[in-house]
Amino acid sequence: MNKLSASNHTPSRPHGSANPCGSTEFYDRAGRYSALRRALHWLSALAIVGLFALGWWMTSLGYYDAWYQLGPWWHRSVGVILLVLTLVRLAWRWSQTTPQAHGTRNEQRAALVGHVLLYVLMLVVMISGYLISTADGRGIKVFDLFEVPAVISGLKDQASLAGEVHWYAACVLIILSLGHAAAAFKHHLLDGQDTLRRMIRPLR
Repeated sequence: MNKLSASNHTPSRPHGSANPCGSTEFYDRAGRYSALRRALHWLSALAIVGLFALGWWMTSLGYYDAWYQLGPWWHRSVGVILLVLTLVRLAWRWSQTTPQAHGTRNEQRAALVGHVLLYVLMLVVMISGYLISTADGRGIKVFDLFEVPAVISGLKDQASLAGEVHWYAACVLIILSLGHAAAAFKHHLLDGQDTLRRMIRPLR
C-alpha cells in the first residue's frame, strides 16, 4: 500500500460501537459524556437511592429517636439540592447533544421513554416533597444556609395527599431506576457495547 492510499484509509471504529443491527456508530468528542455530566449523573443516582432509604427508615422512627428531627432535615435539604441538579441536567440535556442510545430501534425508543419517565418521576417526587414540607406555611431550610419559601401552603389535605403521591412516585422511581441499571448492564455484558463505560469514563 502506498502513502497516498494509507492516508485515505478509513479510521477503525471505536471499541463497542457496533450495534446488533450491524450498522456502525462513530463517537467523536462531541458524543462523549463530559466529566461534569457524568458527575451529575452519579450524584443524582446516589441522592435518589439515599433519600429513598432515608425516607423509608424515617417512617420507623419514634418521637424520642435522635434522628426524628435530624432525618427530615437531611431529607429536605438533599432533596432541594437534587431538585436544582435535576433542573440543571434537564437544561443541559435540551441544549447539548446527547450520545445516541445503543440497540435496536425499539430499544432506542424504550430508552427515550424510560429517560422521560425518570425525569418526570423525579420532578413529581421532589415537588410533592416540597408540598409536604410547606403545608404548614413554613419554608424549607437547606442545611441552615438558606430557606426556600413556602409558595404553596394551606391547601386542603395538602400534606396527606402530597405524601401519598410522594411515596408511590418514589417507589415507581426506584423500580424504574433498577430497570435503567439492568438495561445498561445488558448492553455491557450481553451486547458488548460501551453504554456503561461511557458513563464511567470517556471513550478512548
